[in-house]
Order: sequence, then structure tokens, then C-alpha cells
Amino acid sequence: MIAHTNLIGCRKEELDTPVLLVDLPTMERNIHRMASTIIHEAGVNWRPHTKGMKSPALAHKLLDAGAIGVTCAKLGEAEVMAAGGVKDILIANQVVGPQKITRLVNLRQHADVMVAVDCEEHVEAIDRAAREKGVRIRLVIEINTGMDRAGVDPGEPALALARKIQGREGVELAGLFTWESIALRIENPEEKKRMIDDALTSVTDTAQKCRNEGIPIDVISCGGTGTYWISAFQPGVTEIQAGGGIFCDVIYRHQYGVEHPYALTVLSTVTSRPAPTRIICDAGRKTMSVGAADPAPKGISDVESVGMSAEHGTVKLTKPSETPRVGDKIEFVIGYSDVTVALHDEIYGIRDGIVETVWPILGRGRLQ
Repeated sequence: MIAHTNLIGCRKEELDTPVLLVDLPTMERNIHRMASTIIHEAGVNWRPHTKGMKSPALAHKLLDAGAIGVTCAKLGEAEVMAAGGVKDILIANQVVGPQKITRLVNLRQHADVMVAVDCEEHVEAIDRAAREKGVRIRLVIEINTGMDRAGVDPGEPALALARKIQGREGVELAGLFTWESIALRIENPEEKKRMIDDALTSVTDTAQKCRNEGIPIDVISCGGTGTYWISAFQPGVTEIQAGGGIFCDVIYRHQYGVEHPYALTVLSTVTSRPAPTRIICDAGRKTMSVGAADPAPKGISDVESVGMSAEHGTVKLTKPSETPRVGDKIEFVIGYSDVTVALHDEIYGIRDGIVETVWPILGRGRLQ
């Protein structure tokens, strides 16, 4: 994959479409805001999630801002980050099966990787492979604090799993992690804080139960973009995983209460104006995520709805308008950045309307 560096210096309106853009000054302000809150105000570590960036170049920008490492959703993403020079990586997911576990222990030769577990089968399989390879893998126990996805319950169930990790040669227990998503969509600030406090207290109490038995717990990792400004200040938390806030998007702003400006957009071309209240463009579902939150066109008033088919976007207006015309460009704020970034090969960094850099999205398609 070769980035189109020959386009550096051109105006963004000159780019062929559809194309994924990031406004660099806005992203830089978002990075500074998150780093300031997490590192400098709360005094905890920042390990931003890269599942919505998928680019080592972007990860290094966050490391330069003070992050200690990154969080990845998949082993394949972690391999991309390690190949890009990122050395401290948490895989916030269970790695299962002989093929993946062989890759995991080999990755340990190139990066200090931690991985999530929530049952003894995970522990035994990783321990065995690590001993055969002659490495040691750090484990974090995933705690279910209400999301009801993966994870062991806090308290005694987590303590029981911690006991099973102790004394093994191929693995060591680094700590605990959770995702307190149960509080994401709560609008009332006091209620949101209460839900987060309750969820994270169950994790920190579990950590103390482990320590009371002589089981060290160094890492307590949590906090997404929709909770980080609260979770970072919870006593006992050591690191925050929020990463998507460097871009922000419609779902973060309108459903999760994230007060960051939008940095990530898609530039599209108007391809048809079949009616004065209907605009057709060349960015559809293969370009932008829909469902969780629809993209929002910038600079167009009286929008009734935005619809997507495979290759087309349709903007319906409440009032007739002659503009934009066929051939004009429309820029869309992203509905959900995590899924949209994964649809593209490159992201174009824009400053003052000019292409300053082009980053290949090297983690795209790394689902295994």
C-alpha cells in the first residue's frame, strides 16, 4: 500500500473523492485536551485505543503527547503497531486458538504485549505456548462491570482466576481491566459519574482482594472516550484507554456527551441533483459508517435526512435549493469513526485547507 504523497501541497478540494480527511489542528487540540486531562490533571497513564486509527503514525503522535503505549482490539492490529515501532501494547481482547497464540508469543519478541483473559483455558493455553517459546506474557483479567460482553465478574470470580495465574512460568498477572460502557449513554452528569464510580469501585475493590492475598496488581486499565474525563479521576485507576476522542464523531458528541470538536470528515462529490430537495453524492456505505449514527453534511442547511446505499449518499432537504450543484464537493462529519476509518486505505491530513501529510491505514483489514 503506497500513500499518495504526490498530493501533498494541493488543496483538499482538488482531491479525488470519496476521501477520508483529518483536520490536523483540530486533532492536535483534541490530543492536547485528552493528554492534559488524563496525564496532567488526573495523574494517570494514557494508553489510547487504536482500533479507530489503525495507523502507527497516529499512534506515535499520541506517544509524543505522553501516552505510555497503545491499546489494540485485535492481535493483527497489535502486530501492525509493533512493526511500526510501538513497544508497549495491550490487546484488550481474548486471543484464542493455536495459530493466534503462536503469533502472540512470537510478538512478545518484538514488543511488551499484554493480553486479556477471563477464564482458565486462556491462561493455560498462553502459558504453555509462552514456556515453549521461552518468553513470558503479561495478562490482564477482564472484569465485566455491566457491559455483559466478555469478562469475569468482579470480586471472588476474578480473585479465583488471579490465583490460577500465580506461580506459572509463561505468564504473569499484570492487573485488571474493564470497559465501563454501562454509563456511556447516561445524559445526567451526576448519574453518569455515579454509574462509573460504582463500576470502577468494583474493579478497585477486586484489586485489593488480590493484594490482600499477596497477588500484585499493578495495572487497572479502563476508560473510553465517552467516560475518560470521569474515569481518570477514580481512585486506584492507573491508565485510561480512550483514543477515539482525537477524532470525535456524531455518536461521541450526541450519544456519549463528548465535547470535542470534529476532526474527521469524508469529502464527497455531488454526482446528481435529480430534484431541488435531493442531493446525490459518491460516498455511500462503502465509504462511511451508518447505523450507529449517520454522517452529517457540513455547510448545508435544511437537511431532512441522510441516507446511504452501497455507492451513493442521499441528502434530502426540507426546502428546495439549487446548491450544491453537480460537481461541487460536500464534506461529511463522520457518524462513527471506528468503522469509517476501516473502510479506507489512507487518511489525508489537512492544515488550513492544504494536504500536509498522507498516512496509510496499515491496520485496515487486520481482523485476525
